[in-house]
Amino acid sequence: MNTTHTRLERAISGIVLVLLLVACLLVLRPFASALLWAIVLCFSSWPLYTRVLRLVGGRRTLAALVMTLGMVLVVLLPFVVIGAAVSDDVRDLSIAVRGWIDTGPPAPPDWLGKVPLVGSRAVEYWQTLATDTAKLAAEARRLIAPASAFLLMIGKMLISGLLELTLSILIAFFLFRGGESAAEKFGMMVERVADARGRRLLNLASSTVRGVVYGILGTALVQAVMAGIGYLIAGVPGAGMLALLTFFLSVVPIGPPLIWVPAALWLFHEGSTGWAVFMLLWGVGVSSVDNVVKPWLISQGSDMPFLLIFFGVLGGALTFGFIGVFLGPTLLAVGYRLVTEWAAGTDVATVEKT
Repeated sequence: MNTTHTRLERAISGIVLVLLLVACLLVLRPFASALLWAIVLCFSSWPLYTRVLRLVGGRRTLAALVMTLGMVLVVLLPFVVIGAAVSDDVRDLSIAVRGWIDTGPPAPPDWLGKVPLVGSRAVEYWQTLATDTAKLAAEARRLIAPASAFLLMIGKMLISGLLELTLSILIAFFLFRGGESAAEKFGMMVERVADARGRRLLNLASSTVRGVVYGILGTALVQAVMAGIGYLIAGVPGAGMLALLTFFLSVVPIGPPLIWVPAALWLFHEGSTGWAVFMLLWGVGVSSVDNVVKPWLISQGSDMPFLLIFFGVLGGALTFGFIGVFLGPTLLAVGYRLVTEWAAGTDVATVEKT
């Protein structure tokens, strides 16, 4: 009787605990993305935080404040500046389009008529638009509508991303200040669920997250260098500054085109049509680097196969959004280690030594 009563109490306690956990997750759900980003920021910069902590004499609040202000300057401020610059470019482009509608487009470039098969028709259509302002306005409205919708979507994404990043940096302050205690408690909880193996898998997850961060930064550096070379070759002014902006924007999937597309449009507006086409093709190459270099760099710091990292980065991004770039490889790394352990019939520590 007592055994049955004890089992019933344990079952009820377990159900209540699960319901409480679900309720807590529902409360935190609106902030899940910002919380994950804060964890990523802390994991990737924790070695720097420990150095700052030593420099300030072990005062955790001061060290956390220094790290938070540093993130505002290094991470948040560049995106605010870039967002303002892109907004100005969009306004200038809108003014230019309205000017074309009022005065008509410029004369067609000489190379357009030399394009095989469609060159003569393209020149004829261009000249028709130049003389028929009503048709030009209709075509402009037809093209501007989807472009405006796309720019509005990008604007909403940027504003939402900046707000989320701001919240993440604020959360990171508290994680820095009490991170060691929270990490120790979380590690103890994982050990209760999965014994010592859970602690090792937790270390694996943290090292994978750091590897992803270093892979993203390395890829951003490669893209910035490539883009800077392209700007120099095409004769775009301020190539160094544009390359620096490309570096910051390369951490987001659609970032680099926000720099090299306006550069190509400027070249076209200046009459350098050939260089504008070159800039577009070069920019496509710069953006494509992300799909190969990033998984390769991440795989250098892990014993996971390159193909698994590749699928983790792309699949995670498609499934969870940009945060999936971190979640995808991390989940696959833990799963791969568990499968390797099970197939070998040994524990994780033995697999790591071999």
